[in-house]
Amino acid sequence: MTESIFARNYKSTPYWWDRTPRPTIKQIDLPKETDVAIIGSGYTGLCAAIQTSRNGRETVVLDAQDAGWGGSSRNGGQVSSSLKPSFQELSHKFGEVRAGELLKEGMNALKWIGDFIEEEKIDCDFKRVGHFIGAHSSSQYRLLEKKIEQQPEGLRVDVNLVPRSQQYSEIGSDFYHGGIVYPEHASLDPARFHQGLLERALSSGVQVKIHCAASKIEKTGDVFQIQTESGMMKARDVVVATSGYTGTATPWHRRRIIPIGTYIIATETLEEDLVDQLIPKDRVITDTRKLVVYYRASPDRKRILFGGRVSLSEANPDKCVKPLHKQLTQIFPQLAKTKVSHSWMGFVGYTFDHMPHTGDQDGVHYAMGYCGSGVSLSSYFGTKLGQRLAGLPKGNTVLTELTFQTRPFYTGNPWFLAPSILYYRLHDRFFS
Repeated sequence: MTESIFARNYKSTPYWWDRTPRPTIKQIDLPKETDVAIIGSGYTGLCAAIQTSRNGRETVVLDAQDAGWGGSSRNGGQVSSSLKPSFQELSHKFGEVRAGELLKEGMNALKWIGDFIEEEKIDCDFKRVGHFIGAHSSSQYRLLEKKIEQQPEGLRVDVNLVPRSQQYSEIGSDFYHGGIVYPEHASLDPARFHQGLLERALSSGVQVKIHCAASKIEKTGDVFQIQTESGMMKARDVVVATSGYTGTATPWHRRRIIPIGTYIIATETLEEDLVDQLIPKDRVITDTRKLVVYYRASPDRKRILFGGRVSLSEANPDKCVKPLHKQLTQIFPQLAKTKVSHSWMGFVGYTFDHMPHTGDQDGVHYAMGYCGSGVSLSSYFGTKLGQRLAGLPKGNTVLTELTFQTRPFYTGNPWFLAPSILYYRLHDRFFS
């Protein structure tokens, strides 16, 4: 390791796991049958399970790893309402009415998650800190300004323009050409949020079977048979809640999810005055580059957590420390001599239309493909899915009417990512 970058106590595990170690769950025998079987114990699966179990349906959650081992305990803890396509893009595809309904679901998710965390009394450092999006060029700043001016009627949200002359009120950096702030966006500790969901699922009667990968799902009459590492289990309903970790047990879903590796580093402990200089209002931060970076202060405001896409292939996170550190110090030269205490990676579930999807295919229910906005969207659509399985009308969502697209010859191996990343790097540097 390079001594100038790696801290003495460096770990290649998520920073979040220090405060919230991997959960200890009592090992159970695989039930012979259940009402609802859920594959995946992240935000989506647990939120769905809470709803089904509380509404009288026996529920078993299966996971190939520890509970929440994937994206739910590895993400950056940024909470937004972001559906990637714009109103104009969605209107072109679906018409203005449907476009508005889709975008409102993203807005609903952002409002809902704060209410849900408060109602469930989950201690996860949830705060509506606001979201600063930096313009990486003057032309991008003008596009952000235009975006504010062109908000559709009925879909307007609070958003503030920050000119470059006032940028230091939001970020201690000269890297950007101004930006915008969404004050209602939030942050949380993702592992503590997951732990809270897990505790509420277990207390609601959900059975969670870890280290029990599902390998095959077949339907016989009205019953599904699920082959797992621990044997066969029957279920009346099956939910696939694996998103960026979708595997060969559900090939239809795997053909529709693009797993994209994302990497995060945590700095060593910083002086309080320095963190106040760098991120004075505790915002979560992204920027306008296609290869976006995302960063924030840790909940205790003692470190900077910095993430992005820096590898053309999914690699050991240790190898991504240097390029991430380089990007961090381009934005914050003040951190040039700061060392890295943690680095880790996880997979984001992307889709070909850049939209989340939920519904059912041949009776197998699913919610996945949150395209980088999974904290609010996975929890919200997981809850909606569980409500539908419980027969509750409030589980209905316009997203069930979307076609879940794939591409010819795609089977789950995103061979096209490397040339796409090279293209976006050039685009960010020379054309925006």
